[in-house]
Amino acid sequence: MTDVLRRGRASLAFSFLVQGVAFALLVTRIPAIQDRYGVSDALLPAFLAAVPVLAGVGSVSTERLVKRVRPSRLLRWSQPVVLLALLGVGAGQRMVELGVALAAFGLAVGVLDASMNMLGVSLQRSYGRSIMLGFHAVYSLGGIVGASLAWVGAHWDLALWVSYLPVVAVLLPAVVVGSRWYVDDGDVAPAVAGKAAGEGQVVVFKWLLPLCLVMTVAYIGDSTVSNWSAKYLQDVLGSSEQMATVPYNVYMVTTLLGRAIGDLGVRRFGAVAVVRGGALVAAGGFAVVAGAPGAWVGMLGFTLLGLGLCVLVPQTFAAAGRLFPGASDAAVARLNVFNYVGFLIGSPLVGALGDVWSYRGAMLVPMVLVLVTLVYARSFAAQPDRYGGGHERPRTADVGRGSNGL
Repeated sequence: MTDVLRRGRASLAFSFLVQGVAFALLVTRIPAIQDRYGVSDALLPAFLAAVPVLAGVGSVSTERLVKRVRPSRLLRWSQPVVLLALLGVGAGQRMVELGVALAAFGLAVGVLDASMNMLGVSLQRSYGRSIMLGFHAVYSLGGIVGASLAWVGAHWDLALWVSYLPVVAVLLPAVVVGSRWYVDDGDVAPAVAGKAAGEGQVVVFKWLLPLCLVMTVAYIGDSTVSNWSAKYLQDVLGSSEQMATVPYNVYMVTTLLGRAIGDLGVRRFGAVAVVRGGALVAAGGFAVVAGAPGAWVGMLGFTLLGLGLCVLVPQTFAAAGRLFPGASDAAVARLNVFNYVGFLIGSPLVGALGDVWSYRGAMLVPMVLVLVTLVYARSFAAQPDRYGGGHERPRTADVGRGSNGL
C-alpha cells in the first residue's frame, strides 16, 4: 500500500466528514431559516424540494463533466461552493437570496456527492478490499458533529451567519489544502485503470436498475427517520418534546457504528450477506416502530433502523463500480441521482399515508420496500452475473460515453 493511496484515502475521508457537517447544519436549522426569511409553511416544501431536485441535476451533469474533467478536480471546486452556499443561506436577507443560495447548494451537492463516491469506488478498487463503508461512516460522524454545532447555535440563540461563519472559516481552507492529495483512478494503479478502460463498457441502465431501486429504497427509509421520527415519537407514542429529539441522534450514532464495522463484515462474509442482513434488520426496525406500545420501544426500533439501513448506500455504490469497472464514474453518477429520488419520495409518502390512514400503518410501507432489497441482493456479488437471463453483452465503446440515459 503506497503513501499516495493512504493520503488519498485520508483526504477523501475528510471530504466526507465536511459534507456531513455542512448538510447537517443546513437541515437541522430549517426552522431558523424559515423564521429568518419569513418562509410560510405552504412555501417551505417548495424550497426544501428544490435542493434534492437540483442536486439530481448536478449529479447527471457530473456524468458528462467527468469525460473531460477528473473527478478529483470536480470535488476540489464543488466542496468550497457548498460551504460558501451554506454561509450564503445564513447571511442573506431576502427570499431571492435564499433561493440563490439553496440553488447553488443543491447543484454543488450533486456534483460533490457524485465525485466523492467516484473517488471512493476507484480507491476501493486500488485497495483491493472493502473501504466504502468507512467513508460513509465518517460522513455520519460529520452529521453528528454538524447537528451538535447546530444545537449549540440554537441553544445560545445565535444568528445563522454567526453559527455558520466559524465553521466555514475553519473547514474551507482545510478542504482546499486536503484536496491536493485526492487520488483519481489512474494515479496509482495505471495497470488496473488500463484494464478497466480496455473493457470499453457502456452503462446499460437495465443492468444498473436493481441498484437504483435499492438506493431509492434506502433513502426512503432514511428520509422517513429524519423527517418523521420526532413527530412519531411525540404524537403517536406520547413522548415528551425533549425525548422526541433523541431518535434521530440515536439513528445517526448507530449508523456511524454500523458503517465503522461494516467493511470488516463485507471482507469476512461478502457484500451479499451484509446487504441481506442490513435489509432484514432495517425491516425489523420498521416493524418494531409500527407496533411499539411506547416511546422506549419506538427508540429501539429507530436504533435497529440505523444499524440496518447504514450498509445499503455504500455497498450500492461499490456494487456499481464492480458491475461496470470500465465505466464506474458514469455508473456512480447515474446511481447517485436515485439518492435524491428516494429523499423526495420518502417524506411525502409517509406524511400522506399518515394523514389518510395512520402513522403506524405508514411505517409498514418503507418496511415492505426495504424487504424488496432481498430480491436484488445478488446484484451486490463480487462478480455479478451481468450477462445471464438473456441479456446481451455490452458493446465496445469509449469508457463511460454510453448514450443510455435515465
